[in-house]
Amino acid sequence: MSSSPTQASSLREPSPKVELSPVKLENPEPLDQPEEPAAPVRPEPVGQPVPPQQPETLPIASPEAVNFLASLGLDDMRMIKFTDSLVTISGTGKELGEFTIVVQSTWYAGLRSLHLQANSHGSIDNIPCGTSISAYLSSNLETLEQDQHEYVKLKDQPLVKKMSIKRENDGYVMTKEVKIGENVKIKTFTFSLEEMSGFVSEASNLILLRILARRNKVPDDMVFLSFDTEMKLSTSTYLNLGPRTMKVAKEEREVLDIERTIHSEENGPMSWQCSFLPDGHLAGRVQVGSPITIMLTHLPQVRETDKEEPKPVFEKKPLDWKQDMQLYFKFIDRTEELKADYNTYLRHHPDLRYLLADFLQFLLLRKPQDVLAFAAEYFGSFSTLNTEQTPFLTSNKSSAFKEP
Repeated sequence: MSSSPTQASSLREPSPKVELSPVKLENPEPLDQPEEPAAPVRPEPVGQPVPPQQPETLPIASPEAVNFLASLGLDDMRMIKFTDSLVTISGTGKELGEFTIVVQSTWYAGLRSLHLQANSHGSIDNIPCGTSISAYLSSNLETLEQDQHEYVKLKDQPLVKKMSIKRENDGYVMTKEVKIGENVKIKTFTFSLEEMSGFVSEASNLILLRILARRNKVPDDMVFLSFDTEMKLSTSTYLNLGPRTMKVAKEEREVLDIERTIHSEENGPMSWQCSFLPDGHLAGRVQVGSPITIMLTHLPQVRETDKEEPKPVFEKKPLDWKQDMQLYFKFIDRTEELKADYNTYLRHHPDLRYLLADFLQFLLLRKPQDVLAFAAEYFGSFSTLNTEQTPFLTSNKSSAFKEP
C-alpha cells in the first residue's frame, strides 16, 4: 500500500531553512576541473538543554546502629579473641575446603586494636577458589585497614579481585583491582568520615556477629552500612532467627541463628545465615540460595566468662637492711660510689678545701654561740648580692638567720 505525497511529507521533519547570499568569485577555475564538494550544513540542535547529572545519593546508617557501635568497649572485645575452624561442604555432602577465622589483640599506629585473619579455600568442580581477609579494627569495630583477596583459578582466564580499605585522617580510601587474564582494571573511591558513619566491613561483621551471639540479643532496628559484591555502599541489617537445636560434631547443641542481609540496589538483597554456640563460636554458615554450607566438625572448648580474681594482699614486714644481705651489700656499694664521687669533686676544686679550712680556723678563734648566724655572716660576704655595710659596729647587723 503506497502513501500519498501529503502523508509522506507529514512524517518527515521540516528541513532547516538556509539563506544563501551571492558571492563574487575571483580567479575562477576552468570548467573542465571537477568542483570540490561543499561542506554539509548542519542544523542547530533542536530541544531543551540536558540538565547536569545529579551526584549519587549515598545510603545512611540509622542512629541506633551508630550508637550501638559507639557503645562497644574492651569488655566486649575480651571474650571474642579466639579461632574458629570449619569445613566447606557441598550439597551432596562432599568436603570442598576449609574456613578459618582468627581474632587476636595487636597494636596499630600506636593504638590497641584487633587483628582479624579470615581464610576460605577450596575447590568447586575441580576449580580452585578462595577468599582471604586481613584487617585491623578498633574496639568500636571501626575499620582501620582491610585487605580482601578473592580468586578463581580458571584454566583460560583466572579471576583475581583485590579490595583494600584504609582509614585516613579525613576519611576512607577504597581501592578495587580486578584482573581477568591479562586485563587489569583499578578503581579508587574516597568517602568522608561522615558518609562512613555506621560502616561495618566484612572483618567487622565477623566480630559483630560474635558479640551479638554472646549477648543472645539482636536489635531489629539497626541499619548499618556495608559494601555489596560490586563494592558499592549499601545498607545492611541483622535479624534474630531465634534458638534451635543443631547437630554439631555428632552432638546435639543449642545454637542461635542470626541472618545478615546486604540490601544492594543493583543485585538485590543478599543474605547469610550463621549459627552460633552460646560462647560465640561459629557452628554453621550458609548463603541463602547456595547449596554450599560451612559446618563445624569438631566441638570447640566452651569459653567461660572470665572472673577477675581478687588481688593478693601481702603483709608488710619490718625491713632490717643490716640483716638482709642483698640490701646490705647494696648499701656498701652505694657508699663507696658516693665516696668516689665526692673525692673526684674535691680533686677538681682544690679551692674548696682552703675555703673550709679558713672558715673553721675563724670559727674556732671567735667561738660564737650562734654558729649558724656566724656562718651566714661569714659566707654572706662572698655573695654578689651583698651590700656594703657601715664601718661602725652595730648590734643590729643584718643576718639571714636572725628574726627582724
